[in-house]
Formats: sequence, C-alpha cells, structure tokens
Amino acid sequence: MAGTPTHTVTNQPPPLVGYDVFSADRALVEAVERHTDPALLDEVRDELSAFGRATGSAQVQEWAVQANENPPRLRTHDRYGNRVDEVEFHPAWHRLLGKGVSAGLTTAWVRPAGHVRRAAGFLVWTQAEAGTGCPLSMTHAAVPALRADPALAAEWEPRLTSTIYDRDLRPAHLKAGAVFGMGMTEKQGGSDVRANTTAARPLAEEGTYELTGHKWFCSAPMSDGFLVLAQAPEGLSCFLVPRVLEDGTRNTFLIQRLKDKLGNRSNASSEVEFDGTWARRVGEEGRGVRTILEMVTATRLDCVLGSAGLMRQAVAQAIHHCTHREAFGGKLIDKPLMRNVLADLALESEAATALALRLAAAYDDGGEQERALLRLAVPAAKYWVTKRCTPVTVEAAECLGGNGYVEESGLPRLVRESPLNSIWEGAGNVQALDVLRALQREPGAFDAFLLEVGRVRGADHRLDGAVKNLLTELGELEGVEGRARRLVERMALVLQGSLLVRHAPPEVADAFCASRLGGDWGSSFGTLPPTLDLASVVERARPLP
Repeated sequence: MAGTPTHTVTNQPPPLVGYDVFSADRALVEAVERHTDPALLDEVRDELSAFGRATGSAQVQEWAVQANENPPRLRTHDRYGNRVDEVEFHPAWHRLLGKGVSAGLTTAWVRPAGHVRRAAGFLVWTQAEAGTGCPLSMTHAAVPALRADPALAAEWEPRLTSTIYDRDLRPAHLKAGAVFGMGMTEKQGGSDVRANTTAARPLAEEGTYELTGHKWFCSAPMSDGFLVLAQAPEGLSCFLVPRVLEDGTRNTFLIQRLKDKLGNRSNASSEVEFDGTWARRVGEEGRGVRTILEMVTATRLDCVLGSAGLMRQAVAQAIHHCTHREAFGGKLIDKPLMRNVLADLALESEAATALALRLAAAYDDGGEQERALLRLAVPAAKYWVTKRCTPVTVEAAECLGGNGYVEESGLPRLVRESPLNSIWEGAGNVQALDVLRALQREPGAFDAFLLEVGRVRGADHRLDGAVKNLLTELGELEGVEGRARRLVERMALVLQGSLLVRHAPPEVADAFCASRLGGDWGSSFGTLPPTLDLASVVERARPLP
C-alpha cells in the first residue's frame, strides 16, 4: 500500500543529473586551460560549459536511455519488394547525433584550438551516450584522408565540418551537412587490410571505379559517404563511396545484416556487399594505406578520448554514490577502504584525461616535433588507456553494490561499452606492434617522446627510475616482439606520470608515481599506499552538480 513505512525511501543518493559535465571535471577543465591560447580561453570555456550542461541534462540522459532501449533495425526491402537497404533509428538517436554535430564535434580541422576544444567536447559527450561517437569520429577523421585529393576535399570538407545534421538520404551536394562512415576490414583479413579482396575496376571517367566485394565491418551505414579500401590494378587503394549518387539514385550498397554487439547498442555496425558500386579514388592508386594513415591516427585518438570519457563518468557516478550513501555508521566516501578504491579509480581517470588532451594539443600545434610525438604516443595511449577502461568501469559499478548491477543505474551500459575502444581501430597487439615499427623506423618519434618526458627530469625519483628502466628495456631488442605489450605499457605510464608531475596537484602526482611507477601497489584497485593524501584525490574527482 502506498505511503506505508516499508516504502519510505531513505539512504539513496539523488540522481547525478542537471549538472555541467565539463565544469564538474577539474582535471579536464585544467587540461583545456593549459592547452588553449589565453585569447581564446573564455570563448572555449563558455562553449564547453554550455555543452556540459546539455550533456548533464535530464533530457539528454533520457534520449540516451531511449536510444539504447530501441536499437537500430535493418530494413532491406520496401513493401513492394524493392531493395532499399536502410537502417531505422529511434528519434532519440537522431537528436543525440544532431546535438553532437551542432556542438562542433566534427569541426576540429577548421577552428582555432579546434582539436583541444573538440577533444574535450568528445570526452564530455561520450559520458551521455557513446554510440554516436562512431559517426562523429568517422566524419572528423575523414577530413585528413580526403585532403589527399584537393578537389574532393574542396567538395566534401565544408559538409563534413558543418554544424548541421541532415539525416535524409539524398545527394550530398543538396545537403548543408554530411556524415561519413568507413569500411576497411573483411572476413578473411580483419586488421590485415592488405589481405582485402574487394576489387576496384577503373571506369571511363578518370578517378572513378566500380567496386565488387564485401566489408565485414562497415561503420555507420546510414552515412552520406564512406571511405573504403579495395584492390585496384596498382594495388590496395582508398575510395570514397557515396550513399546516393549525384543524379539522386541510390548507389549499390547492400546491407546484409547488422552486428549484434556486446555494447554500443544504439549504433549500427553492419556487413555490406558492393556489386558494381560506384566509387571515386582518394589519393594515388596502390597507396591506400598511406592515404588513410592520418585518418587512422585521428580515430585512434578518439578511442583514447572515448575511453577517458567512459572512465570519467564511471568514477563520477561512484564518487557521487559514495558521497550520499551511508553504511556502517557513516558516509561511504569517508570509509578508509572505500576512499582508497575511489582515489585509485580517480588516478586512472585523471591520467587518461591528461594524456588524451595533451595529444589533442599536439594536433593543434602541428609542428614537426609534435607530429613525431603523435606517431609514437597515439598507439601507446590507444593501447594502454583503452585497456584500463574495463577494469575501471567494473570496479566503479561495484562501488554501487547491487545498484550498480541494475540497468537503471547506467553502470551496466558503461561496462558493456568499455571493451569497444580497445578492439576498434586495431586491438592491443596491433597497437603494440605499431609502436615497435615507429621505434625502429622513425627515430625522431622516440626523440620527441624522450623530450616530452624529460621536461620534468629530477622532479620525482620514481618517474626518473621508470624512464631509466624503460631505456634499459629498449637497449635489448632481441625478442622485442614478445615483450611489446610490456614495453608499450611502460611507455604509456611514463608519459602519463610525466604529465601529472608537471600539471596535477602534488597529491595526485605522488599517488600515481608511488603506485604506477614506484611499484607500491597491489593487483586490484584500492591498494594504494595508505600514507598518501587520498581524501584530496577523491575530492578533486568529485562531480559538483
């Protein structure tokens, strides 16, 4: 019966809603401040704060729930039997994607401080719903690839960097904004794209081809265009496949099925067939991998940002819960063991944020030294940060107890999403081997790395020791492939440690270096040295609605 004492709700935290997701994240705010030109800082802060308020609103959180509870559906034919190959989304999905586009998450290449402000926005937006990250990331990352063909870039770049989302399937030249997907991998090759068998036959018009083949993973199949790899007469090449041709007819783009994924449920990933599909070559024939390299780097950085966003939201939810929940005579957040767990999680989140924004700033700088750093640091960060995401989200869910295992808490969605970025755009081994290639073929990349971590030489003996041990590891290259994960993990930790020593409060840097670099740490979260100032670490990470 309603109103009886047994149904009086007590000792439950209020929902974490109606707050500024950006401004409540001290580590992110400080990263934006140090990487943004002071003349632009007020504009950037105001923009990100407005976006943070939208992200934390009840309306956007409801859209996220609706988009996940009503996943996309494939409609291959219309009622008359005509092939249409369309994916139907819940209206909430379109509202979310439209919000991301209008907030500038595809405009980094054409705005001052574009990459830092876009990276911060992407990290914030991921905390509302990560599913829209795929088309937003593909659209953003397509720009540098298209610039291999100035004519194509002139045609498409204004659409891809637009803040207008137009969901209709019609010729791109009639739209004020467009989004992109990609189709690289195939059944027989996976990450080994050179094993692709999709064939590209040249047509009479220069630079145009007819594609025949399949793609095992095609992201965002309702996009306006796709970058795909196929075998041309001179070898593996990159192509632009428009969804709708200029005369208004549908290009041949046969969606065979949608992937039934562990997480990322609101987003459509598909298998597609090309059968006489019209395409335009991007870049030189036979140099497809080189054409997409910058695109791959951009999407890998988005994997780092996406994982940092998921970790931040998981930590925010855990600290918020423990701030309000009482047990065993006091607030959970004041219990020494829970404080240790929360502080440990907060360290992981702040280190990921600091590294991700540092790499975004390297894009904005654009200098030779910064480009060299990106060559090594992006795959290292992609390897390590995305690997840390799953244990962080699982531990955060445990902080909520049984409540964290219930869908309404939102934590199960974060847990299901957490492995994605480690797998997408090349799984762990691919990233580790890419770091080895950079070390062996591009000595300037390691020089840039050493310069970066060397900026705080002598500031912390544990960081200095970790750098020395890393150099020892690199001095013995025999059997290095079998040690690649170990090596790349150490590189990422040293880079994170150097950033925290330079920029984070002393209690955060001290805790990170003691545990991650000094070895005073257990095998699970909550095993930090008890002598550290853990209360300050937790307080810094607490979201303030």
